[in-house]
Amino acid sequence: MPAKRLPLLLAALTLALAPLAAAPARAATDPAASQIATFDSALLDTMKQGAALGAKGRYHKLEPVIQRTFDLPAMARFAVGPTAWAKFTPQQQADVIDAFGKLTIASYARNFSGYGGESFNIDPNVVTRGPDKLVSTHLIRAHDGPVALLYRMRDSGGSWKVIDVYFNSISQLTTRRSDFAGPVASGGAPSLIAHLNTLVANQQK
Repeated sequence: MPAKRLPLLLAALTLALAPLAAAPARAATDPAASQIATFDSALLDTMKQGAALGAKGRYHKLEPVIQRTFDLPAMARFAVGPTAWAKFTPQQQADVIDAFGKLTIASYARNFSGYGGESFNIDPNVVTRGPDKLVSTHLIRAHDGPVALLYRMRDSGGSWKVIDVYFNSISQLTTRRSDFAGPVASGGAPSLIAHLNTLVANQQK
């Protein structure tokens, strides 16, 4: 190769490889978004195996990832409301958290039960709002419009965890609080726990 062509070749290689060298920096995402990306991957994997796993199989497959991704104690407290929560005994609080967690897992296991070419698209522009981060994602469906999901997240023990989910701009915890108000008013924690267990059973039918 003529010596005069070598600098030109090196320059061309430098330009060609520059996007590859920069890719890791561009790919590096906000830790809250990374948490949701991992969760979305688990959902898709479960959906693809949905029929073979069945309702119970999907539940057990999603249980550990939801426990890692969601701050279930904080979500349960918010859904109950601070005044009612303060009246529960520590054991009742623990039982409500446990039942609320089971309901969350069972709901995802039912709502993401099969696969038809879906994918998730996460907005890399994570919004910081006070102590929270808002991660926006869309479930892309082959034959229907996208479903907008917004995850409100907060640092918990060094890990960003979901504390609320907005489905088409509607807070799921606000919806839960409205649903829980009746059982709490009529029978306190025992009534709420019974209500939660009924909801879980219905999701697993």
